Amino acid sequence: MADLKGKHAVVTGGGTGIGLAIAQALAGAGAEVTITGRRADVLEQVAADTPGLHPLAMDVGDEASVKDGFAAARDARGPITICVANAGIAEGRTVPKTSLAFWRRTMATNLDGAFLTMREALPDMETAGWGRMIAISSIAGVRGLKGGAAYSASKHGLIGLIRAMSEDYMGSHLTFNAICPGYVDTPIVSRNIDIIAKKTGADADAALAMMTDENRHKRLIAPEEIGAAALWLCMPGSGSVNGQTIEISGGQV
Repeated sequence: MADLKGKHAVVTGGGTGIGLAIAQALAGAGAEVTITGRRADVLEQVAADTPGLHPLAMDVGDEASVKDGFAAARDARGPITICVANAGIAEGRTVPKTSLAFWRRTMATNLDGAFLTMREALPDMETAGWGRMIAISSIAGVRGLKGGAAYSASKHGLIGLIRAMSEDYMGSHLTFNAICPGYVDTPIVSRNIDIIAKKTGADADAALAMMTDENRHKRLIAPEEIGAAALWLCMPGSGSVNGQTIEISGGQV
């Protein structure tokens, strides 16, 4: 399958978890994929294992880093017509325990970072007359997450951004969609097990069950399932899917 041959994609947070699964899916369909993140060593390691992946150190929370990163990716592999804004942080706190610094750090990565990422990709898509913009939101961006006010707000905002851009470019060959996963089997979930266990006194199995029970089918979602959805949004026949929130959580939310 090489339906994306000749396409250049950028996937932020592409070194691990959901981002890596999406990058591998796109590369498997023939795209050249620039994967970005703050840890160059992680990016280089995974890129060495998958043809079509190209590492680029970039911090989505830093506007200059994003501008320089996109310029470097463009110079190396040509115009960017697929962009996946995936980089994000997930840490739960209730509002009374949320400092302004924590709130701003969450927004800087999850919302500001996605905005900067998508803004820098848009000119190439406009010039090409074709583009696929995908934001990785969350089920928390659809219904809210108990004990996760800043995270939920950032993911709700990301959906609003996607919907607004889909309206701005309505009738063109650019599409804008958000994928909203439930709990996915990634390093973030592994870290959350430890956090939940410390907060509640539960053992690791009980902490894991608290997350899997939030998915309607009572299991963690495989990263490859998110990768397959993102790939579908970039393939021929997806042009009428625009401004949508695609919920992947094992059932109705």
